[in-house]
Amino acid sequence: MSVRFAYLIEPPFNYRNETGDVTGCDVELARVILAMIGIRDIEFIEAEFSQLLPGLNENLWDMTTGLFDTAERRKIVAFSCPIWALPDGLLVRKGNPGNLAGYASAAKNHETTLVAIRDQIQHRMIMEAGVADDHILICETYDEAAQAVLDGRADAYASVAMAHLGFLQQNPELDLEIVTVSPKERPAAPGAFAFRQSDRELQSAVDAALLHYLGSDEHRALMRNFGFDDQALVNGEAGPAN
Repeated sequence: MSVRFAYLIEPPFNYRNETGDVTGCDVELARVILAMIGIRDIEFIEAEFSQLLPGLNENLWDMTTGLFDTAERRKIVAFSCPIWALPDGLLVRKGNPGNLAGYASAAKNHETTLVAIRDQIQHRMIMEAGVADDHILICETYDEAAQAVLDGRADAYASVAMAHLGFLQQNPELDLEIVTVSPKERPAAPGAFAFRQSDRELQSAVDAALLHYLGSDEHRALMRNFGFDDQALVNGEAGPAN
């Protein structure tokens, strides 16, 4: 049996290394878990975020990288048990010239423009915080959104703080920094692998392997390799290293 795994370029979750091989914490976790259930033939397919869930139901792939598990998304796909839990963050220019502290502060300043990826949870979060539609810039990829902050079209990019950290670790020369969104405003949220609702056999097998593997010494070592803090790896939840 083979599995088609859809991912997007977003370190430390998924990216290509110097030799062009696909890696990242979600990719390597998937490799381990699928091997545990006897699947070593994995086809990695790069996609944009907005394609991930539709692509499952169009049978373009069988499993996706970790996504935030929400009631709305569960209407169309099935999720594994959580593989991490992460807070949001704002990617801003060095020195945080807009003096942003989170989504609410951005909404209060009517001159502030935020950028988000199409269909990501953070797009909804900034709308719910009160940021006006004409002050929200939508992009398709991480690199496009980060560039919008660099060239001044947006004041901040709303995404997962860990994704921002991974991006800056790979691009330390960029004049950018991270503002972590307060847990009072947006608590760390769980993410999970996604599957077609009709593919419960694969989802159940992955869940059984995850429940055995998550929290193990091997799992902790794997996640440390990608910058995740040991202390946050409890019951399958992971958080960014300080």
